[in-house]
Amino acid sequence: MDFKNITVAGSGVLGSQIAFQTAFKGFNVTIYDINEAAIEKAKERIANLENTYVDYFKEEQEAARSAQSRIQYSTSLKESAVNADLVIEAIPELKEIKEKFYTELGNVAPAHTIFATNSSTMLPSQFAEFTGRPEKFLALHFANRIWMNNTGEVMEHPGTDKEVVEQVLQFASAIGMVPLHIKKEQPGYILNSLLVPLLDAAQHLWGTGVADPYTIDKTWMIATGAPMGPFGIIDVVGLQTVYNIVSTKADKHPTPEQNEFRDIANLVKSEYIDKGKMGMQSGEGFYKYPNPAYNEKEFLQP
Repeated sequence: MDFKNITVAGSGVLGSQIAFQTAFKGFNVTIYDINEAAIEKAKERIANLENTYVDYFKEEQEAARSAQSRIQYSTSLKESAVNADLVIEAIPELKEIKEKFYTELGNVAPAHTIFATNSSTMLPSQFAEFTGRPEKFLALHFANRIWMNNTGEVMEHPGTDKEVVEQVLQFASAIGMVPLHIKKEQPGYILNSLLVPLLDAAQHLWGTGVADPYTIDKTWMIATGAPMGPFGIIDVVGLQTVYNIVSTKADKHPTPEQNEFRDIANLVKSEYIDKGKMGMQSGEGFYKYPNPAYNEKEFLQP
C-alpha cells in the first residue's frame, strides 16, 4: 500500500469521523462536500472530534491535536480528487445521488485512484459501472464512533482487482481499524446484516403501536445486557440516515409492507426530523444528549 492522500466525499457524521481518524493516523485528507454550508458544518464536527480524541486517546495527544492540520476542505470534486490515492464515499444513501456522484468522480479522478463506498445498505456492484473503473472499486464500511468501534469491513464485488482489495485492507489497518475481509457481496455487510433487522423490528414495534421507544430499549438492554437499545443506536446513526433507509424500503416493497415502512418514515420525519431532532449529533433524538436517559441507573430499575 502506498496511500498518502485520501479524499472523503460527504462530511456528515460518519464522513467526518472517517476523515478525522484518517488524519489522526497521519494521512493527508481532503473533505469534499457540495456547498459551503456543508463545509462549515464539517469544520464544526471536526473541531468537536478533536476534543473527543483528546479526551479518549490519553497517550496520543499530539496526534489528536495535530490531525486538523492535515485536513483541508473543498466544494470542487475535481480539486478534491486531483491528488487522491483513495476516495471514500460517504454521501446520502440514495441510489440516484450515488450514481451521479460516481459518474462525475470517474471523469475527474486520476487513473490510479481507488474508489471505496461506505454505503451501509447498497452493494458495490450497483455502482461499479458508473465509476468507469470497476476493478478499482469496492466497499469500505465503518461503524459509527470509529475511534471506539474500529471495524473496517472491506467488501469486494466480482470485478474488483484482488490487489486493490489487499491495498484497502492494509489501509484499514493503517488507520487503526480491524480489517475484516468480506469475500462475497452481502447487503449490509456483517455488521448491518445483524444490526438492521434489530432496528427494523424496533421501528415496527414502535410504528404499529406495540410499545414506545423507551420500553423497547429497556427490554433489549435488560434481557441482553447491551449498553443501549435500538433507539439509542438509531440516535447514534442519525435520524436522517434512518429515514433515508426506511424510505428506500417503502419504495421497494409491495403493500401492505410498503405502507408500514412509509408510515414509519413519515413518523420519523414529522415527530423528529421536522422538529430538528436529528439524533445525538443535534443534541436530541429519541433521547436528549449529552446525558441520555438510558445511561441513568433508574432507567433499568423496576
